Amino acid sequence: MTFSILEFIVIGLAVFRLTHLFVYDTIMEPVRRLFIAEKAVTDENGQTVWTYVSKGTGVKKFVGMLLSCHWCFSVWVAAGLMIGLFLMPGIFMIVSYVFAFAAIAALIEEVVMTFFAN
Repeated sequence: MTFSILEFIVIGLAVFRLTHLFVYDTIMEPVRRLFIAEKAVTDENGQTVWTYVSKGTGVKKFVGMLLSCHWCFSVWVAAGLMIGLFLMPGIFMIVSYVFAFAAIAALIEEVVMTFFAN
């Protein structure tokens, strides 16, 4: 299976958005809490820094480690998306487009908020 440049960009944007959804977005916080605990640590300057600690052992700990690292999690999102594209290309390409459009909207919003917000 080969991808055009457009498909490659769409899939890349979909991986970006799906990764952000699971690792950072508030809506997925209940899922993250199953695998990650937040821990407040006071640094040498007396400021509170939040760290994330994986819960449990085995698979649960592994998933927690993935969810606390966007670089790590994106590899697995990409792998899952690629497997889906090989098994059900029509459905997974539609899913990829949906998340790519969402990624573009999020990136545009960041630009607008950075350069045009008061």
